[in-house]
Amino acid sequence: MFDLLIGFRRKRNRATSGKGFKEIVPSMAFRLDRMTEIVECVPNFSEGRRTEVVDAIVDAIASVTDVRVLDREMDADHNRSVITLVGTRTAVAEAAFRGAKSAVASIDMNHHKGEHPRVGALDVLPFVPIAGVTMEDCVALARSVGKRIADELHVPVYLYEAAATRPERRALPDVRRGEYEGLKTAIETDPDRKPDFGPARLHPTAGASIVGARPILIAWNVNLRSTDIGIAKRIAKAIRESDGGLPAVRAKGFALTDRGLVQVSMNMVDYRKTSLATAYEAIRGLAAKEGVEIAESEVIGLVPLDAIVEGATQYFKLPRFHRNQVLEARLWE
Repeated sequence: MFDLLIGFRRKRNRATSGKGFKEIVPSMAFRLDRMTEIVECVPNFSEGRRTEVVDAIVDAIASVTDVRVLDREMDADHNRSVITLVGTRTAVAEAAFRGAKSAVASIDMNHHKGEHPRVGALDVLPFVPIAGVTMEDCVALARSVGKRIADELHVPVYLYEAAATRPERRALPDVRRGEYEGLKTAIETDPDRKPDFGPARLHPTAGASIVGARPILIAWNVNLRSTDIGIAKRIAKAIRESDGGLPAVRAKGFALTDRGLVQVSMNMVDYRKTSLATAYEAIRGLAAKEGVEIAESEVIGLVPLDAIVEGATQYFKLPRFHRNQVLEARLWE
């Protein structure tokens, strides 16, 4: 039984509003149980302020039969959008390409500014096996779509995670090193930065793209009641695995200037190794030592039901609680 991804079909837009959703509609109409294979795709686009641009990208993705757009997020501080879609391998491949084509046509990286690291208009394009497909299937999918993006859109493509062609390109932060500005020169002068597909130069406006295959990842942010970016960066350094912190946690500190907050932004690479509750408590303890409180936390995109169940068992001290006690989980079986 595959992980249930829980969430709502929603349009979240911080370009015009500091919080809340424009619409919330339950997303149970898409009958996953009728599909023999399910691939999740979570493209990240370098646009979080122009709703019309993201609308066009979503429309391009949703125009493909056998694809369902489950979620879309826009963040003005990061100037970034995250879209979650599912479908069959063939359908998701076509939808991902159409989204890439729309982004390349409408996003100019020469004018892009935002808190989040990025290298291109379509910054990251991961494929995730959910049911009836293997990681190897998603690797093949990533390489096929990546080559098509390079060949037809003339955007250089780097492969990462399970699709990487060399060990040093598995981790996303390593591939994105130097970001868009640094990659402009490095791609042309450093043999180690040569892309896997496409020309050894950035697209004039769309930059580069990073395409890969990976397990389920939870993008999760904890926002602190402070304007001191140093606090967020110190906490991020303390909890991320690469600096001796929590296993399977990647973290960075950002300023949310428009909201008067700072953020510890995390990628929970494997929520079974470090739960949401464990990471939250670690941040809360470190923040308390800095004399600040947590304002809120937020999930970007969708989250597996098991990750929420695990958090509930920790907080409510329910050692014998399991997912079969969740009403909706039984109904969806």
